[in-house]
Amino acid sequence: MGPTKEDLARFLKELLDPLAAHTSPGGARIHLGHTGTHFDDVAAQLEGFSRPIWGLSALLGGGGHYEGKQRWVDGFMNGTNPQSEEFWGNMKDRDQRMVECSAIGFSIAVAKEQLWDPLSPEAKTHLEEWLGGMNDKEMPNTNWLWFRVFANLGLSKAGSSRFDAKRMKADLDHLDTFYIGAGWSRDGPEGVVQLDYYSSSFAIQFAQLAYSKLAQNEDPDRCEEYRNRARTFALDFVHYFDEEGQTRTLKLKTEMFNLRASGRAIPFGRSMTYRFAMSSFWGALAFADVELPAPLTWGVVKGLQLRNIRYWAKQAGAYNTDGTLTIGYCYPNHNITESYNSSGSPYWCCKSFVTLALPETHPFWASEEEEYPQALRNTVKALQNPLHIMSNLGGHTMLLSSGQQCSYPVKQSAAKYGKFAYSSAFGYSVPVGNLTLEELGGDNTLALSDDNGETWKCRRVTKEARIENGKWLRSMWYPWDGVEVETWLVPPQKETPLWHLRIHRIKSGRSLSSAEGGFAIHGQREDSRALEPSTGEAFGTHEQDGEARAASKAGVSGIVDLSGERQGKALRTDANTNLIVPRAVMPTLLHDHTAGEKNHWLVTAVFAQPSAENPEGATPGWSAQWTVRPSIPEEIAALMQ
Repeated sequence: MGPTKEDLARFLKELLDPLAAHTSPGGARIHLGHTGTHFDDVAAQLEGFSRPIWGLSALLGGGGHYEGKQRWVDGFMNGTNPQSEEFWGNMKDRDQRMVECSAIGFSIAVAKEQLWDPLSPEAKTHLEEWLGGMNDKEMPNTNWLWFRVFANLGLSKAGSSRFDAKRMKADLDHLDTFYIGAGWSRDGPEGVVQLDYYSSSFAIQFAQLAYSKLAQNEDPDRCEEYRNRARTFALDFVHYFDEEGQTRTLKLKTEMFNLRASGRAIPFGRSMTYRFAMSSFWGALAFADVELPAPLTWGVVKGLQLRNIRYWAKQAGAYNTDGTLTIGYCYPNHNITESYNSSGSPYWCCKSFVTLALPETHPFWASEEEEYPQALRNTVKALQNPLHIMSNLGGHTMLLSSGQQCSYPVKQSAAKYGKFAYSSAFGYSVPVGNLTLEELGGDNTLALSDDNGETWKCRRVTKEARIENGKWLRSMWYPWDGVEVETWLVPPQKETPLWHLRIHRIKSGRSLSSAEGGFAIHGQREDSRALEPSTGEAFGTHEQDGEARAASKAGVSGIVDLSGERQGKALRTDANTNLIVPRAVMPTLLHDHTAGEKNHWLVTAVFAQPSAENPEGATPGWSAQWTVRPSIPEEIAALMQ
């Protein structure tokens, strides 16, 4: 049968137990570190308290037991009592405390008997007043509105007089205006082109599904609509997850993880430190009892969810030595974080324990775990709403992207939304400085400089983006006045499954230098030393005229200039630029371009094959694919004449 509900519960408890040592005497604050955020430290410690509740409440609501439960009951009592030294503080407009209300409201709705009922009448009144205090406050016009919905949902389940039915309906009606069809919602009003994991697991889809379960009796039509959206969305979202790796035994905490070794999602967008929250959508499908569309089955959904959790269970860099979660991705890394990431933020991942609320007889738990659907392997699929073209040809799960951008300032947004390609195996990189290409972390970008390489600019705001005939992405970028860059992104083809193609037309009124990067890859040899030049399929780097390549235990990554002007370089990026590996090499093409009315055409072929995991390194024989280069589509070639 594979992993059981008990296995998953055990893993959750192993995440909750280390928090005890960091919990305040009254239980209301969990202080996990000394880094700063744009909000106050009390709100940061509230994050540490509230986010684990996603998992704890599911565990308790599903009949489970946790010996440390009283810490959170005490925390509710002291955190909402204005006379307590651990009072969280009343909410103001656009307050970070609002975010944490979603987990608290969910916990009352799901585990009322365990977390609400033990409170004294006075403590209940304080919690009601605190939660209800957000109903007259201004909130960002984003997924944040779901946090107030869940606060009111919790209040309604508690029979509280502070439940505001009118406010909740208005919020829900407005959130529904974010819906753009085919299961997708943008993270904000019309004009926002941001459809990242907040559209799915981090916020909107998860919230819709949880609401559809908890408000079925009161709001049946809306709940059915949300389930219908999820059915459609699931057939797109499955393409963001890679196929399972080979079976092997892992020396980890629980037997649950002595199974498949992969299950990664494609890193894209912000808040990557939430890690396996990425897969919480699959658990929410089960929580909401959604009727699954083929080829998805409960065994497939179970596999998608649990493989992703297993992947994160074996990432040693995701955990501090005391078992608490680090800020980062596959290793501690503050370069990738946003100004709202505190040491408690990573516990948003506890949403992925939502299936603990289900009985063992539920088909999610009763089904045998199944592999990634055969019908979805070796496919390419264009997704119109997020402007992504998904591919898992050749065993490499990746996406091509043009058109998305964060609707407000966020750290490293050009890297998180503006790159040409994102990969489940190779992740993406972010800048750690602004003086050299090594600092730029410019994988899967066309970086341009108008000051001889003193500073570099990468695509952030993309214009006129569209998918043409379901075949490729086409878009415009205007980095400076008098400079225009038109780009076509062509996905891998059956004949050349390890390659994707990029064609750029540059017209510039100023002289420019360009640096185009492929996928950044683990840059060390078997002995942990830096990769050195090599030949054939041996681990190492390769540079020759207009091509560059790097091979290591992570696989192989390469780039080739098919337009015949640029110089290839296996560029060693600065440490800690990449999300997945701290030391990386990035195959890069370099060139200088003169000013003038003439179009400069750049044709780039990008090669990548991830490690087959066991043995490490790309599948032997990959060099034969390296010599078979992709062709420019006839329609694009005609435009180049």
